[in-house]
Amino acid sequence: MLSSKQLVMLKLTLPAHDNFYAPLIAHPNVVRVVALSGGYPREEANERLTNNNGMIASFSRALSQDLRADQSGEEFTYALDTTIESIYQASIT
Repeated sequence: MLSSKQLVMLKLTLPAHDNFYAPLIAHPNVVRVVALSGGYPREEANERLTNNNGMIASFSRALSQDLRADQSGEEFTYALDTTIESIYQASIT
């Protein structure tokens, strides 16, 4: 049992059922529930995250999936900016 002063952050795989973690998100000791992309491609991970209110992304693999060593600086920046924006939009639900 946590005391009222103990706070936790949980880092969990995206659930198969929408808002499955809602009771955890609502718990007064939970500061944040962070979603791992679970091996899904970024688009699917974003969609699943959008359907889970109150979770935010921790998508390291999904973040880097469109980045390649042979990209120009402009291509790299565009790919990274586009990816970050899509993950951010999925996180603000």
